Amino acid sequence: MNHLYYISQGKTPEEHLTNIATVVRGGCRLVQLRLKGISQNMVLKTAMEAKRICNENDTTLIVNDDPQVAHAIDADGVHLGKEDSKIADARLLLGTTKIIGGTANTLEDCLELIESGVDYIGLGPYKFTSTKKNLSPVLGTEGIRKIITALSAKGHKVPVYAIGGVVKEDVEVLLDTGIFGLAVSGLLTNTSAESIAQLRQYVQKRYMATSI
Repeated sequence: MNHLYYISQGKTPEEHLTNIATVVRGGCRLVQLRLKGISQNMVLKTAMEAKRICNENDTTLIVNDDPQVAHAIDADGVHLGKEDSKIADARLLLGTTKIIGGTANTLEDCLELIESGVDYIGLGPYKFTSTKKNLSPVLGTEGIRKIITALSAKGHKVPVYAIGGVVKEDVEVLLDTGIFGLAVSGLLTNTSAESIAQLRQYVQKRYMATSI
């Protein structure tokens, strides 16, 4: 899986699609369509267009919250929050080849998700973020580090992404925690494809350096 994960953002579905198109032009190959407060029919319509954009750019598309929409458009997977559908139900609907991710805020959350068979975990919030209502307790660098260290000690290897308020200056300190990847929204939204490409290359180089 990719180390840089874009969570879509925009004031309208059209803005989400525009931002997704820019991000994939910049070389980001893992995208989550995250639409809130609109009808499922509009989510479905937007997801179909997002899937077309991602298919044309060899990019993995994850749908936020809604296994039914993910199934309907044959998305690559679904991401489920703590209050969303059960992992087992989503797996039954989508099958074993699709990606299912889950949200975690504590070590216990992570262990439950791993037990349920998720393919990756979004761990956060790292910092305060305005993109999510009813925010769980902020973890910060040390909170992330402690959870990643504990998971490693238990031998777990499910990819874990830090999420929530991540900016470019956080990349190096987060890499030092042993996190698998960075899930970002505002950092890549309303940004040029060239700037996104530079960030992607920077992240890739830092991960390569830490793996040597």
